[in-house]
Amino acid sequence: MIDYLIVGSGLAGISFSEVALKKGRSILVLDNNSQNSSKIAGGLYNPVILKRFSEVSQAKEHLLAMNEFFSVLEKKLDAKVDVKMPILRRFFSVEEQNNWFAASDKPNLSSFLSTNLITKKYKGIDSPFGYGEVLQTGYVDTALLLNNYKDYLKKNQLFRDESFDYSLLEEEENGVRYKEIQARHIIFAEGFGMHANPYFSNLPLDGTKGELLIIKAPQLDLNVIVNSSVFILPLGDHLFKIGATYNWSDKTDLPTEEGKKELIEKIKEVIHCDFEIVSHLAGVRPTVKDRRPLVGTYSNHNSIHILNGLGTRGVMLGPAMAKALFDNIEYQTPLEKSVDINRFAKNK
Repeated sequence: MIDYLIVGSGLAGISFSEVALKKGRSILVLDNNSQNSSKIAGGLYNPVILKRFSEVSQAKEHLLAMNEFFSVLEKKLDAKVDVKMPILRRFFSVEEQNNWFAASDKPNLSSFLSTNLITKKYKGIDSPFGYGEVLQTGYVDTALLLNNYKDYLKKNQLFRDESFDYSLLEEEENGVRYKEIQARHIIFAEGFGMHANPYFSNLPLDGTKGELLIIKAPQLDLNVIVNSSVFILPLGDHLFKIGATYNWSDKTDLPTEEGKKELIEKIKEVIHCDFEIVSHLAGVRPTVKDRRPLVGTYSNHNSIHILNGLGTRGVMLGPAMAKALFDNIEYQTPLEKSVDINRFAKNK
């Protein structure tokens, strides 16, 4: 018997896998690669909601957990996946400058928003009002992370490339059985694929389609992430990741001409140099209407659990939410009400 059968190997699945392994638990991960939102994600982490200049909930705690998590993981995988890089907010007006400096005086934001106006002119970008610098930011190379972690799991015979058949899951006195696998617990970390899950399909996982472009722009000289109407993330070799769109009606992971057109129009508002599109990516983010993750245990079934709904902040939320679920299962540590799936119980 193993301790944890984990369904899904996106950011949620590998976060829980790593937490369990660090605690000496045995795991097996199943995935059929049907969900790709983690792999094509921008991977940015940023403690501030820049539209409103407000702090992301529990940003300090989540950044601390994230930094420790990826520091250990990079050594384990012998790969650089966490890239520390400033995010510069490109100001649209003097009024926005003033709002920034007012926000930077707030105690909960002072450690995240620099009070220095950045006036540097980056070649290829118009910035008449300058930039504000967000501190403690960067991005995780999610494709490299997920590929390397899956290779690690395969090397240690902890991974199976297969679809999950819910009809074959049986509950037993001390856990669950799936085919020939006996496990104390099963963790569903399927992203938007949760809609096919009979145990959790009633949860309000909305799903937001996002599209990204990789462009080549030899005349764009940038060594920081720029946040404007789109984000511009330098990848090296004159390549830049541009994103992202938000579509709440289309639930496919197919790139669209509409998405491409929107991104091209927005990038042309920011940069004034030639570029070519190298690739066009799309995926459905697992988002929840109240913008909180879905963490917890299926009602009256102590062996069936979920870790989902990490949305646009998966790299920041994944490690902390995985630890919270593990501690809840193993040590009965209560989950925060804001992330516990019991917040959607019908009698509340």
